[in-house]
Amino acid sequence: MAALRYAGLEDTDSEEELPPGWEERTTAGGWVYYASHVEEKTQWEHPKSGKRKRVAGGLPYGWEQETDENGQVYFVDHINKRTTYLDPRLAFTVEDNPVKPTPRQRYDGNSTAMEILQGRDLSGKVVIITGANSGIGFETAKSLALHGAYVILACRNPSRGSDAAQRILAEWHKAKVEAMTLDLASLQSVQRFAEAFKSKNVPLHILICNAAIFGAPWSLTEDGLESTFQVNHLGHFYLVQLLEDVLRRSSPARVVVVSSESHRFTEIKDSSGKLDFSLLSPSKKDYWAMLAYNRSKLCNILFSNELHRRLSPLGVTANAVHPGNMMYSSIHRSWWLYTLLFALARPFTKSM
Repeated sequence: MAALRYAGLEDTDSEEELPPGWEERTTAGGWVYYASHVEEKTQWEHPKSGKRKRVAGGLPYGWEQETDENGQVYFVDHINKRTTYLDPRLAFTVEDNPVKPTPRQRYDGNSTAMEILQGRDLSGKVVIITGANSGIGFETAKSLALHGAYVILACRNPSRGSDAAQRILAEWHKAKVEAMTLDLASLQSVQRFAEAFKSKNVPLHILICNAAIFGAPWSLTEDGLESTFQVNHLGHFYLVQLLEDVLRRSSPARVVVVSSESHRFTEIKDSSGKLDFSLLSPSKKDYWAMLAYNRSKLCNILFSNELHRRLSPLGVTANAVHPGNMMYSSIHRSWWLYTLLFALARPFTKSM
């Protein structure tokens, strides 16, 4: 007890409570250290418990870390317009070398993109997201941009793409976002987009094939193919082929294809078990919107699997992701019946 009294520790009740005259601070790398104003010294170990700690995760939404002219780390709260030298994450410190939880423990169906990316610094990463002006694409683009990535919003409508980019910049003025025109219903537009992107001479670390149409009436694209098949699959297939060399040079890189659980409820083979190309781009009399969507999503799965098999040895991984059943977005806008169905299901589904 005499030693504790000499160190000024006898007045504290909790092992984690700092003694009088001590202050908790963090380094730019997130490590916690302790400063004694009485003895004018700093140390890594907690003055009472002797433990070393670091802050857990990234800064809360709206916060940014800066360094002053003396090299002291400080924090800016852009939402509440205030500045502090106290790290807002100090309430969530963890001991050095903690047991890392499994993804199943960390995330569930209620997790948001911002929560999953918390603590990740994506500075220097270049991302392309198709259909990024609304829905899942926009939320993905915003979350990646707010974590430092340079995000290109590949959108069919230039005006809506620019508006989406401005909405992201309104949340964080330092976000690196850009809208570029890409119409997947035109293979020529896909080619022009790829050429325009390559002219930037930047790497490509993540390509997210997100854009899709659902429940659309039968129509042919300018390339003479059924629209759902071309927009949901073939346009993305062609885009990946055109950008494959950039992805390989940028490795480690990845391609993410947004598919759907509905790929299970269709078939693209004929009675003899061979691929039936007439099912992929059917005539008007053989067209059913739901089946066309399901087939396009099955193509997404098959494409992603084969792409991963071919490119993963070269440092480019490919994954297909199911975003969730009845995810409420604008994808159902093509037909009033689906809009009604999604509206009825909305209270029971995950929103944006």
